[in-house]
Parts: sequence; C-alpha cells; structure tokens
Amino acid sequence: MSRPASVHDLVQSHRITAVIYAAAKLNLAEAIGDEPKSAAELAELVSADEDALRRLLVGLTTLGLCRQVDADRFAMTDLGRQLDETADPSFKDWVLFEGEMLAQTWTGLVESVRTGKTATQLRGDGDDRYAATGQATEWTRRFNAAMVSLTRTIVPKIVAGHDFSAARVVMDVGAGTGELIGGVLLNNPHLQGIAFDLARCEEDARAHFDRLGIAHRCSFIGGSFFEAIPNGADTILMKSIIHNWKDDRCKIILRKCWDALPSSGTLIIIERIMPEPVTTEPEDRSCVLSDLNMLRGPGGRERTEAEYRALAMSAGFDLAERTSIGSFSLIKFRKADD
Repeated sequence: MSRPASVHDLVQSHRITAVIYAAAKLNLAEAIGDEPKSAAELAELVSADEDALRRLLVGLTTLGLCRQVDADRFAMTDLGRQLDETADPSFKDWVLFEGEMLAQTWTGLVESVRTGKTATQLRGDGDDRYAATGQATEWTRRFNAAMVSLTRTIVPKIVAGHDFSAARVVMDVGAGTGELIGGVLLNNPHLQGIAFDLARCEEDARAHFDRLGIAHRCSFIGGSFFEAIPNGADTILMKSIIHNWKDDRCKIILRKCWDALPSSGTLIIIERIMPEPVTTEPEDRSCVLSDLNMLRGPGGRERTEAEYRALAMSAGFDLAERTSIGSFSLIKFRKADD
C-alpha cells in the first residue's frame, strides 16, 4: 500500500492539472516533435513569452513529461508524447476536457456534498446534464473527443476480454461517435454493428465508419435509451453509461436493453468497479475520484460488482462473468426469460 503525501502536497495537485493543460493548449508536444528545441525556438512556434515558456518547460520536466537536454533545450519524453494529438495513445483531448470543463465543475464539490445535487441541479437547469448541454456544441465536442481518447486505449482490452465469435449483430448503446463499435467490428470481420445514441452524434459517427471502411457493416440509429432501444442485435455493449445515472434511471436503461435483446441475448457492461474496501492504491483512488466526478457531474456513481449485479437482475438479467480489463471491468449478463 503506497504512503500518502502530506496534505500540503496533496492540495496543490490542481497546479499539476494546470501545467499539463497549458502544455496541451499550447501544442507543445507537436511543436517539440522528435528533436530537442530551445525555449526561444518553441516560444516562436507556439506564440509564447520565452522566459515564461521556459519556466513551464522546467515544470513539465519535473513531472516527467519533458527532459532537459542541455541548459536551454528540451525534448518530450514517451509520457509527454501522449499530449500530441497524433500519438498512440493520445490523451490530449482528455487533458483539454479536464482543464476546460471538469476542473471548473469541481470547484463546487462542497455544495454537491452538502446537498447531494449535481452542478446542473444546483444551477436550476434540471436533472439531466446531457439534456441541459444538448445545444452546447463546444461542450459536446470536447466531451466526445475526450471519450474517444479514453475508449481508444481500452478497445484492444475489450476485444481480448470477450469472444465475439458467436455474436451476429452487436449494438453499442450510448455509442457517441462510434469509437468502441468501430474497434469491435474491425477486429471481428463477421459482425454487423449498430451505433445507438442521440441524433447529434450521427454525423461524426458515420464519418468515423467511413474512415474505418466499415460503413457497409455499421449503421447509426438515433434515439434515447430512456424511451426505447431498437431491436436487431444479439449483443449489447454499454461502456461508461450506467455509472452516469442514479439507480432508478439505470433500471430503465437496463430494462430497455432487456426489451431489445432476443432470448438468451448478451449484455456487456464496461465500467470501473468500486473496490471493497478502498485503499490508497492509485487504481482505487482513480475509481473514487471518478465516483466524486459522477456526484458533481451527471449524478451517478461508481458501483461495486454486487451493486451492478443487483441492478441488472432487477431488469431481468443473470450474471455470466466478470473480466478485468485494466482499470475497467467487462461484466457479462445473459437475458433471463420473464
């Protein structure tokens, strides 16, 4: 079990977020590229003050994102290259989302803890953050891009964690711009796919399927999973969907999945699993911080395996198995007959 830092060190963590965000916003990883560059060269490339930029580069060096080659030249480390939008993996879009959207939202955590209400509810904008931001195109674009960067890193683990050979049609419920279903279909040429999400995601999803060369095998259907989920798939995927919602809303989504699946159909939920009990280990901390993000943001929560099992069983599913895929788990359920 790792030893926690002092409170003085812990409370300054927001400064690290700000430093990494600044690097991403300035496109420093792209500007440095594969060859070390001086602060003067970089200042010209990213339109920054030379002295102030050098101080930022020194800060990035202490975080392991840059390395100081000599007195005034800096290079990106392998870790720092993840800030390059062309890197694999790249977390640049997530860093921008964290720095521009989430960091500001977290400043109201005290009010959420006191009231149990999300930021959206406290503003009086209703209960559904996604509906409230439905017309906020910049928020939606940032959110979708951040989700893509995260999903892209775990698609290989999802493909390895479940044998899709017996499936015929797989539907990703809450598919966003189609990163997950696209990856599943690329690795399983026999499959047909359906991406199901709000209509505002359709244009980007279809463009993504065209780029992957799977448009003939994957359709997009617009709609709300609170109203109805289309039929036609024998396997439903849901990644990072259930954790967004309170139990009563989750039961509605899961029952809509049950209605859409044929007899003995498969439901795969991909979520973090809340540990019991929690420790100071980094994976536990990451899960708990995500849980607090759900409290402040959409209003859901991270759950234990038993809690996910209870929710799914209440909607008519039986647990098949759980497979760990890094910081997430792949939980498989079978549709039980009424």
